[in-house]
Formats: sequence, structure tokens, C-alpha cells
Amino acid sequence: MKNDIKNRADVAVLVHSFYDKIRADAAIGSYFNELILDWNAHLEKLTDFWETNLFTVRKYKGNPIEVHNKVDEHFDGQINANEFGIWLNYWFQTLDSLFEGENVEILKRRARKMGSFLYLNMFKNRVKEICRNTD
Repeated sequence: MKNDIKNRADVAVLVHSFYDKIRADAAIGSYFNELILDWNAHLEKLTDFWETNLFTVRKYKGNPIEVHNKVDEHFDGQINANEFGIWLNYWFQTLDSLFEGENVEILKRRARKMGSFLYLNMFKNRVKEICRNTD
């Protein structure tokens, strides 16, 4: 029997294991590997994000919408729902391979909602960019 996610150390194990898979993936790894120069700092920030998201502690400082919009702009709007689907599948696989319990299910739901929200915001940002460039 696996344990549920109980603390920051568990979140860190999840984040590190998950991004090991993401970085190695042929379809989406380049989106991360090209832009992230300091993986240790990035993983720490993502651990802050998910710890804040799950345990409502105030550690994460940042704007995920702005960051993802900049990434999408860098890649000329090539990121699509398929990439978000791959990301989400790895998230679910990693959670299920390491943990089980209520917090696992919470993180699955939140990641699904977050992925949809970020993608929709990236799409809206593309429309704004097109409008700005045609004025």
C-alpha cells in the first residue's frame, strides 16, 4: 500500500519524478529544456507551487499565466492541447506510481483544471497578439 501525499517532502518527490519524465519526453521535453536554465531553482519553485496548491501554505510567488503565455510566444504558438494532454498523462502516471489517497485525487483534479485554464489563457493571448500585430 502506498501513502498519500502528506508534506513538502512528498511534493518534492512528486515534482522531481514528474519532471524527470517530462524532460526526457521527445514530444514536450524541448519546451522545458530549451527555456529552463536552472533546473534546481525551477524544481524548487514548482514544489512551492504544488505545496501551496495542496496545503494552502504561502510559499509560491509567481504568475503561471504570464509565464506560460511567454513560453507559448517563444515557441510561436506551437503549444497545443496535445502537449497539455501529454503533460497531464505524465502527472497522473507519476502520482499513481508513487502515492495513493485523497491528496492524489485532489492534485489530479487541480492539474486538469489548471491545464485547461492555462491553455485557454494562452489561446486568448494569441488572439490579443494577432490583434496587436494587425493594428
